[in-house]
Amino acid sequence: MDLLNSLIGGVVSAVAGDKAPALNQFIESNGGVNGLSEKFRSGGMAETFSSWVSTGDNAAITAQQVQAVMGNAQVQEMARKMGVDPAMASDFIAKALPQVIDQLTPQGKLN
Repeated sequence: MDLLNSLIGGVVSAVAGDKAPALNQFIESNGGVNGLSEKFRSGGMAETFSSWVSTGDNAAITAQQVQAVMGNAQVQEMARKMGVDPAMASDFIAKALPQVIDQLTPQGKLN
């Protein structure tokens, strides 16, 4: 598990820069890639998440969709850790998460 956390941390750092610790904790607190997959499936965004895992193009997600899937508490906690307002945190997640998930699933499937 430490190797997996190291891999996730490295990918998140490459995508998120100085916001990597907050995004890494966000991913971990949601059960990693598999947990996020389930959350997006439950939130009606399974196809979007699947596009990030697949080897094709990543579907875009809006800050509002992030807010709807993740909920206010999650977004507010991320914002607090990043030192920004919730709207900025949602926007950051919407831009960074597809890239991170894409890089963590180079074979186009969840492990």
